[in-house]
Amino acid sequence: MQTIHPTAIIEDGAVLGDNVTIGPFAYITSKVTIGDGTTIASHVVIEGNTTIGKNNRIFSHGVIGSIPQDLKFNNEDVKLSIGDNNTIREFAFINPGTIGGGSLTSIGDNNLLMGYVHIGHDIIIGNHCIIANATNLGGHVEIGNRVVIGAMSAVHQFVKLGDYSMLAGASALTQDLPPFCMAQGNHAYLRGLNITGLRRNLPRDTINELKKAYKSLFEEGKALQEVANNYSTNSTSTAITQMSEFIQNSKRGIAFKRKIDV
Repeated sequence: MQTIHPTAIIEDGAVLGDNVTIGPFAYITSKVTIGDGTTIASHVVIEGNTTIGKNNRIFSHGVIGSIPQDLKFNNEDVKLSIGDNNTIREFAFINPGTIGGGSLTSIGDNNLLMGYVHIGHDIIIGNHCIIANATNLGGHVEIGNRVVIGAMSAVHQFVKLGDYSMLAGASALTQDLPPFCMAQGNHAYLRGLNITGLRRNLPRDTINELKKAYKSLFEEGKALQEVANNYSTNSTSTAITQMSEFIQNSKRGIAFKRKIDV
């Protein structure tokens, strides 16, 4: 059973699943699909070729799927895909993709996007992420799983954040943040491993291995790519291999301050 407030405007063609709730003055355009059990609060706008999965909660005044803030955009058929069990708080602003970036913005499952968060065009977000209030993500950003971004942070376009990483509040990240690591500052650079997040999700042996690898990679003044290549070739740890391959594949470089022997 759907619960739709009489003041909501839903264009012909929009597809609504079972047990969808839509609040007062919401506006949903014709190409939108909303999955079962999703709740849309008052004054939410959902536009474009947007698919929203099951059991999401979208709070008031969110703007979902409006055209990307890209001057090259020329009304192409681009998409926004949002998975299941996400919470999107007040005044969140989420753009679809662009032709130049793959035509898709994708948000996975079980994420929390807090108030005033801006998700730019062609962004990929994994699962179980927390993006705090007033964070701004530039276009083409890629975020892994179980990533935490503190409030009022900014992430430069094309930057990648690996699984289990954390960006502290009020930071400006302009280079890639490897998996399992934490960065802070403006401009942000590595401050160590995301120990709290790792303790919640990984066994102690894996954390101890990551501590040794982090020291070798970032604190001993060695050539970063050489150390990463050695770990990728010889390590039996899945976590260390993941971190090393992330470093090897980085196009923007890693956000760390190199230590130089004197």
